[in-house]
Amino acid sequence: MTIETDQPKGYRWFTLVTAIFVTTLIISNIIAVKLVQIGSLVLPAAVILFPISYIFGDILTEVYGYRNARKVIWIGFACNLLAVAAIYAAGVLPAASFWSAGDFSTPSTAQQAYTAILGFAPRLLVASFCAYLIGEFLNSFVLAKLKLKTKGKFLWLRTIGSTIIGQGADSAVFITIAFMGILPSGLLLTSILSQWLFKVTYETLATPLTYLAVNFLKRNEREDVFDEHTNFNPVAIRNN
Repeated sequence: MTIETDQPKGYRWFTLVTAIFVTTLIISNIIAVKLVQIGSLVLPAAVILFPISYIFGDILTEVYGYRNARKVIWIGFACNLLAVAAIYAAGVLPAASFWSAGDFSTPSTAQQAYTAILGFAPRLLVASFCAYLIGEFLNSFVLAKLKLKTKGKFLWLRTIGSTIIGQGADSAVFITIAFMGILPSGLLLTSILSQWLFKVTYETLATPLTYLAVNFLKRNEREDVFDEHTNFNPVAIRNN
């Protein structure tokens, strides 16, 4: 057992875990524009990938502690903001007169396609960023606290329990900010519950993979942080 401190420590796998977390987050936001139907559920295509960021969020907190997870959450936020800014800047740059692709016959059509697929509505951006920060920090906080309560036992309880809270908040915040006033209240609630149920089910089914990843990292990093003296302020610069 390791108690979280402010002393820096080198890790072999931390950079890779961070990279996967950030990559899944950014790709999820790009592919979310497509709606897919799974059974009777209509969901953004991002549901196939975004829950993976929560799994890696669990891994970060479980192995490296809340303080390191907090850093990665903010890194993910900054990288996503950079991706959005770059996509927007590319969209407003004047298109070359000969630019076309696939079935697009004119540059203007190609530009319209670019904007339709990669463009971001301001309201959806606000919803996405707010949902991400609230959901990820709740997920990490709940997992860290449950780890202390269970004395490091019952990993499945921590990963699923933190996902129920974190993904519940994520879905509620995103759907409410993005679609309140657009969707009827009944459909709004149905959309929140549908996304929440799908994400929690996804996390539950992935629990064996989470166990494998956590056990591998704990063994190879020789680390298993318990956040007994951690400052859980999401914007804290130092641990204490």
